[in-house]
Amino acid sequence: YRENPVLEMVKAGGWVMVPLLICSILALAIVFERAWALRRNKILPPHLVAQTWHQVKNNQLDAAQIRNLRIGSPLGRVIAAGLVNLNQPREIMLEAIEDTGRHEAHNLERFLNTLGTVATVSPLLGLLGTVTGMIEIFNVVGLEGPGRAAGLAAGIGEALITTATGLIIAIPALVAYRYFRGKVDALVVDMEKEALKLVEVIHGQREREQPENNA
Repeated sequence: YRENPVLEMVKAGGWVMVPLLICSILALAIVFERAWALRRNKILPPHLVAQTWHQVKNNQLDAAQIRNLRIGSPLGRVIAAGLVNLNQPREIMLEAIEDTGRHEAHNLERFLNTLGTVATVSPLLGLLGTVTGMIEIFNVVGLEGPGRAAGLAAGIGEALITTATGLIIAIPALVAYRYFRGKVDALVVDMEKEALKLVEVIHGQREREQPENNA
């Protein structure tokens, strides 16, 4: 009867394989969670700015509509922050949008620091396994001499397996971390652009109406 190859590899890698396996599970969970949470349609619902402008233009915007914006999406929360200050000068609306945008950017980056930590720590854990494996080799040589092939093989296996495992975890984790960081940056920029577009349309319309009222 032969054990599962993965289980054999874990046993051969020694105790360092336990934190490495935890790192791999954590990285995989974060990747799936962020891939689902950072869907563009969820962050930037299409036509939301146009729909909101239609409501503002037709005086249909009320507290319930703003509340729906806040619970609907990150872009909705950024827009709602500006609409709360609808009757204020452009600068105050922009400041409210920027403040909320910073909070939303922080929320979009959730768990990414953990993913970056996994990418950094995993190869170090692999290196630690290499060191412990080499120590095992020297202990075997010191106690039983170089002819003890089984002990030497176990130490060499521990050294090589943990190093390889650490790199196998760290490389995809680092790629995913960089990808999600870039995606978050792009989403935040687009979110602010959409909100600023609404502000400019609202104040542009207001400025056009003022000369007519004065006339």
